[in-house]
Amino acid sequence: MLVVLLIAGILISIASLTLSRNPRTDLNEEAQRVALLFESAGDEAQVRARPIAWQPVEGGFRFDVRTEDGWRPLRDDLLGPRHWEGGVTGVEIAYPGGGNDTQANRIVFGTEAVDVPVEVTLFSSVGRVTIVGTGNGRYEVR
Repeated sequence: MLVVLLIAGILISIASLTLSRNPRTDLNEEAQRVALLFESAGDEAQVRARPIAWQPVEGGFRFDVRTEDGWRPLRDDLLGPRHWEGGVTGVEIAYPGGGNDTQANRIVFGTEAVDVPVEVTLFSSVGRVTIVGTGNGRYEVR
């Protein structure tokens, strides 16, 4: 009986080691989550008839809404401030086709359904992944 319990314990410990998550999968899932939030922010900007901006901040990101007094952080459940998951260590925002691939520190979702193309690259210790928006309100992860 003791031998059977020992073998079962060894098998369980081996199984738990092999079931650890792949860091690259975590990064891709974080990029998918952010891409869906971008689509939601674009839709929300159209519904509110006010621009909404996304910007990375220390340890995470937030969405801001344009008011008469300037940009104010959104605090709702969907577009509230969030911490990075998936091991994200850095972000780069680029607007390709705008001359010399214009760099930016935020993305602004306008009140119209058509916007400018944008690329957001998330970096981590295991690599990088890019979220591409073509300007039609939809985003895909590459």
